[in-house]
Amino acid sequence: MSLLTILEFPDPRLRTKAAPVTVFDAQLKQFVADMFETMYAANGVGLAATQVDVHQRVLVIDMSDERNQPLVLINAEIVEKDGAQVYQEGCLSFPGLYADVTRALKVKVKAQDADGKEFFYEAEGPQAVAVQHEMDHLAGKVFVDYLSPLKRSLLLKRLEKQRKQAASA
Repeated sequence: MSLLTILEFPDPRLRTKAAPVTVFDAQLKQFVADMFETMYAANGVGLAATQVDVHQRVLVIDMSDERNQPLVLINAEIVEKDGAQVYQEGCLSFPGLYADVTRALKVKVKAQDADGKEFFYEAEGPQAVAVQHEMDHLAGKVFVDYLSPLKRSLLLKRLEKQRKQAASA
């Protein structure tokens, strides 16, 4: 396994729309394993292939404290949404930044596993947020797109300030 490089905003590659996965092979399984290793090393709960500059519809999530509930969704599509919730989101492509985002409370997705087998997955609450957040990455969207222009501007200025401080440290 190997760690992958996570792209950080405003890298234009984060806006790339991912293509469906058509080949389910050992290389895909290795990529999924590398994505989990990268996400765990970065202390994240979700990671989309777009964030590591692979533009295929693959995402991984594990919100468990023990890091023992890995979820892989390939070619995921939301087939049902219900309710609404506001949740404070963060993102590995926006290190250290968080903002309240409104999303569906419950989602049902149709996806494939790493073997290409189709299945349905239902998520609610924070898990539903994670699924929607990572699926957005695969469509070239990032969570700050949901913010007002003013909030987005303030957040991005904070990100720039953090980067300057880190560079001079």
